[in-house]
Amino acid sequence: MSAGGDAGAAADESVTTDSGLVIRAITADDLAAWRELFRAYGEFYETVFDDAHLDHVGALLVAEGSGVDALVAVDSADGDALVGFAHYRSHPDTFSRHRDWYLDDLFTAPAARGRGAATALIARLGEIARDGRERGEGGTLRWITAASNERAQRVYDRIAQRTTWLTYEQKL
Repeated sequence: MSAGGDAGAAADESVTTDSGLVIRAITADDLAAWRELFRAYGEFYETVFDDAHLDHVGALLVAEGSGVDALVAVDSADGDALVGFAHYRSHPDTFSRHRDWYLDDLFTAPAARGRGAATALIARLGEIARDGRERGEGGTLRWITAASNERAQRVYDRIAQRTTWLTYEQKL
């Protein structure tokens, strides 16, 4: 079982990219480095995460059955430094009768960009979702990005289909 949610054993397996990045499930030992990356991710989107927020999200990511999981990209050539993360979840999909997969957050440290970490994290999540499909759980992997994040969109346009859906939100 993966660290945080219900993605299954497939999420516990790691893969190594041609550029020496290891993509694997987050562990409690990763949380200190993850905090710095998540803080930088928030700053990129002009959001400040306080320590209580970081503690809460970090605890979710490593808690069994929390409903949210995380993959990390680790640079094996740099002392196993954490260089990226992907937070995701899965839920029943009423359109397909399978599970739907949602990539909530994706971030790569600026110094590690251009090495394929984002693509590898998404590819690994796709493998996890496809493994679920073999058990009757597969569906669609979806995510959003800011309209201004053109660098990310160039990556996403290479590996996925842009949709015509609009996103709305209501603050509660």
